[in-house]
Amino acid sequence: MGALSAILRGADDGGLLFFCPGCRAVHGIKVGDGPGPRWGYNGNPTASTFTPSVLVTTGRAVDPNFQPEPGDPPEVCHSFVTDGNIQFLSDSTHALAGQTVVLPPFKWGDD
Repeated sequence: MGALSAILRGADDGGLLFFCPGCRAVHGIKVGDGPGPRWGYNGNPTASTFTPSVLVTTGRAVDPNFQPEPGDPPEVCHSFVTDGNIQFLSDSTHALAGQTVVLPPFKWGDD
């Protein structure tokens, strides 16, 4: 995993990683050719845009029988990443739902 900028890392599988301030966790997408879902990427590591939206689901959003525990991540994080900003949609289940913030510096695996 290598730093592409202060806000973006390249993943070992060729994907891209960014730190989500709503989840306080890393989210990843796959770009370019290959199997599975792929996102468009504007190629700008300092003012990144991904299309379409990024949807991360966990817990009961994936398994209705899941029993949440304190400290679990948000169950839904839905956002648009545009020009280095992250716009959280209202279906996100964390405190930044409905807000737009600048993508923060990457806070995991500094290299």
